[in-house]
Amino acid sequence: MTLVMGILNVTPDSFSDGGRWHAADAAVAKGLELAREGADIVDVGGESTRPGAERVEPGEEVSRVLPVIEALAGEGLTVSIDTMRARTARAAVDAGARIVNDVSGGLADADMARIVAELECDYVAMHWRAHSTRMDAQAHYGDVVSEVRDELAARVDALVAAGIEPARIVLDPGLGFSKVGTSNWELLAHLEQLRAVAPSGRILVGASRKRFLGATITRDDREGDGQAKPAPARIRDHATTAVTTMCAQQGVWAVRVHDASAARDAVQVVSAWQNAREGQR
Repeated sequence: MTLVMGILNVTPDSFSDGGRWHAADAAVAKGLELAREGADIVDVGGESTRPGAERVEPGEEVSRVLPVIEALAGEGLTVSIDTMRARTARAAVDAGARIVNDVSGGLADADMARIVAELECDYVAMHWRAHSTRMDAQAHYGDVVSEVRDELAARVDALVAAGIEPARIVLDPGLGFSKVGTSNWELLAHLEQLRAVAPSGRILVGASRKRFLGATITRDDREGDGQAKPAPARIRDHATTAVTTMCAQQGVWAVRVHDASAARDAVQVVSAWQNAREGQR
């Protein structure tokens, strides 16, 4: 059954909930809430990767996430660290994290693959072409599915060559990262091609509240010119749940979401439906 990874941004500037959980005590409380609502994994990040975001200093990132990870792991939660830095990954795993979730797939830090191999933890490698300040300029594809697949396959080869066990590697198509408009939907429609190059067969999908969902569920601007405009992040949760449902139907390993309760409900409904179908065969 598809797992739910709950998003915990310990940052002041994330696109959807920046600043709400910046303080360590608030972040810990939110992490525990996510687990109660159905998150199987709590993904703790100390650096925003929203479009246009500037990088934070390494020491600041570590100081943001470590107290939160230690507290949540101490409560028995499965915690992942959302980072592009090997130093942060090592400190987080030492503090109790079990998964390293790297949106750069090891490209942002040359030491990441070696460190993860030493840590012997699961590693999520996302498709990535550039940092947040430049990623939209890299959103050009002839065939987005085949190019993302091939670029992820190349990352798998490099990660395995660095010593990471193939069974520990999870792939993420990187929705919204150097992807605009319909590219995201094309990837969602062909996840089986990405699964084919995932040595563990595991795919993580992070669609929660992203721009391409807002562009799909447009809203009329009642206070302006009345024209349809992208739905703001705060009202993209229903669209996110629809994507979660589709991913669960396709057997995706995990979905990364802000609303863990809605995702858990969607996964359980899909599971009940699939069980009924199997029972009729």
